[in-house]
Amino acid sequence: MTTYANTSYAYKNVGTSAVNVITSISSGTVAIASLIVSNTTNAPITTSVYITRSSTNYYLVYQATIPVGGSLECIQGSRVVMIASDALYVQNSVASSGDVWISALTAQ
Repeated sequence: MTTYANTSYAYKNVGTSAVNVITSISSGTVAIASLIVSNTTNAPITTSVYITRSSTNYYLVYQATIPVGGSLECIQGSRVVMIASDALYVQNSVASSGDVWISALTAQ
């Protein structure tokens, strides 16, 4: 029987280089319940969030603007399920401009 565990991932100061925030485990799945990107600068930024599967990028959010002092909940309400070898990336338009918080379930 499959068991599920609640987990979270946190990343500080995500910038212009895409950051691999989750790589799906090799023998299970990750169901992302919430993904929030917060603007930590004093100017608007844009953010892109995507999953890479079989060398192809699938965007959940593409260059969405986050205002000063604001945040963007990129995944809410529905779960996005990652399978083995998937990787989730976040990239912002400004260096060290955003924090990322992810709540998820992992199947084991």
